[in-house]
Amino acid sequence: MTDTKLRTAAVIYNPIKVDLDALREAVNSEASAAGWGESLWFETSVEDVGQGVTAEALKQGVDLVIVAGGDGTVRAVVEGVRGHDVAVALLPSGTGNLLARNLKMTLNDMPGSVRAAFTGEDKAIDLGMIRIEREDKSRDEHAFVVMAGLGLDAKMISNTDEDLKKKAGWAAYVKAIVASLRDPDELQLRFRLDDGTAKRATVHTLILGNCGSLPANILLMPEAVLDDGLFDVMMTRPGGVLGWIRVWVKVAWTNGIVRRTKAGRALAGEHQNDGDLHYETGTKFTARFSRPEEIELDGDGFGKAAAFKAWIEPSALRVRIPAVRP
Repeated sequence: MTDTKLRTAAVIYNPIKVDLDALREAVNSEASAAGWGESLWFETSVEDVGQGVTAEALKQGVDLVIVAGGDGTVRAVVEGVRGHDVAVALLPSGTGNLLARNLKMTLNDMPGSVRAAFTGEDKAIDLGMIRIEREDKSRDEHAFVVMAGLGLDAKMISNTDEDLKKKAGWAAYVKAIVASLRDPDELQLRFRLDDGTAKRATVHTLILGNCGSLPANILLMPEAVLDDGLFDVMMTRPGGVLGWIRVWVKVAWTNGIVRRTKAGRALAGEHQNDGDLHYETGTKFTARFSRPEEIELDGDGFGKAAAFKAWIEPSALRVRIPAVRP
């Protein structure tokens, strides 16, 4: 008689974001029901937000990595999984839950998310990569699954009160947006998209997005798709108060509400680039700034970038999603 090795999952969790007792009970129950072996457990910390424990889990030959935490934990775990043929399952546990939101997963159903981890199916999605050059010429490389942002977007993240964020959730960003809008500095950059001509631009915000849906029904990048082998580039430079109003109407109303339906998309028609809001798509983007600028990845600040090179790795990540029932 030949022994069959049971499949094993690793649960990587942020202790601040989860109810560990409830999570253990759900994981043990669903793993047993699905015929999996006992799961391995790894806790993240300030010193190791996910990459190190993910590497340890992969060394032990796990068949699935389950991540329970916020967007930062998801990004770190995905960075650790990159290059390994192991699927990642999401247990949404943060304020934004950006990747789960864009995958149209249920956000507030921990037992259901755990069940999907063991019984679901895999979906291949693109992975964003970025190599950041710092002011001292050193370079560091990171993954992102949602977006990389500079300008107003990154300043908003750095201005967000973490204590208020814990208490008020996404509403905490409103205060940060107001503070960021008072900043008169703009991004001055020289950039190249794919193999195109190098260009210069002055913008308030630069975002590279692998997907475009945010909380509060905001569809920042209406054409962004997780598995099309492209990222969407968004640049904004509103002219005065009216310009900001026009951008907000396009993002919050036209994109966030009208374009959510097939009839609405037909009514709105194709987006026309203008001086306020400009979109493009590509697979590679390089930029150098006139001064070091704040940069954020998937909602977390990553210091200042003097320059960067970003690229997309098509279908490089397998994410476990609920199986479609016939």
